[in-house]
Amino acid sequence: MSECRSTLGDGSVLTVSAVRRPRGGRAEVKCRSPGGPALAERMQQVARLARLTEARHDSRDQVLLTMDRAPGPAERGWELAVVLADRMARGVMPDAPLHANGWSDHWQLGRIDGHTGKPAGAHPAMLLGGPDHLAYLGALAGQPDAGAAVASARAWFPLHSGGINDTLSWVEVSVYPLAEPAGEEEDSIAAPGLDLTRQLAVRQALAGARRFDARGEGRWRSAVRFAEPRFQGNSFELALVIADRMARGREFLARGRVIATGCSSAWQSGRVDTVEGCAPKCALVLAQAAAGDRVLLPRAWESALPAGFAAALRATGASMACIDRIGMP
Repeated sequence: MSECRSTLGDGSVLTVSAVRRPRGGRAEVKCRSPGGPALAERMQQVARLARLTEARHDSRDQVLLTMDRAPGPAERGWELAVVLADRMARGVMPDAPLHANGWSDHWQLGRIDGHTGKPAGAHPAMLLGGPDHLAYLGALAGQPDAGAAVASARAWFPLHSGGINDTLSWVEVSVYPLAEPAGEEEDSIAAPGLDLTRQLAVRQALAGARRFDARGEGRWRSAVRFAEPRFQGNSFELALVIADRMARGREFLARGRVIATGCSSAWQSGRVDTVEGCAPKCALVLAQAAAGDRVLLPRAWESALPAGFAAALRATGASMACIDRIGMP
């Protein structure tokens, strides 16, 4: 068992423990905390995103991460302790007594944005994160900033439920080149923050679409993030696949945003299938499109587009295409 401690704002010490065990078909990261499921979910998200920039990928084992106490709802300095405990348990870094405090909004880049302050009575040897302290995880092993090798791209898709919350929401894919081929493609794709059903859908869509590329598999470690992780339906899939293709250099970038909706039951053949909600989603896209945006819709919608939709979209400075396959102009 590996441990890393972190001093909280009130001066109390939190301990993160990490145990490595055979995966046995379970999730590669499992988290428990007295703070409830939301905190455990954030722990899992931090650990999975921080793994992105590791040179090697091995998903055969599971790491169980636990906290011995719950931090305050606004505290985030414990995040670095979670990352370090996870790395020590897997042998990515030497196992040693550590005391750390740091947080990040960019763990997928391996970078540490700051720490929550060093309270009175804090451990004198505490490892602090931030630009003036430990700025990126690779510095612990004398390695360069791996975040420079991470390519990220976003695509937007219409979230439509018929209410005031209808909006264009983004999905972001970050990819890191692997030093050697990965095992199963789906195991190299992390989608923290999503429920298990949605994680599986994301992994299957990306793995299938990469299979469509001649040499798209076994080369990347990937993290997927959604602006809004709780939604229904599968119309996000085309935006997800396009964001992944842009991140991997397989798709041209638009001057503005790429806005896409569509799904597929055969991404491995590059096929784009139709989704429901043509009229309301087109109205939503038209209302929020801006100059430079590129809109991609299923080819099956072409004859059902609202009257004047294409012309109105062009008038905003956006462009549009109805497609039935990916990877085509």
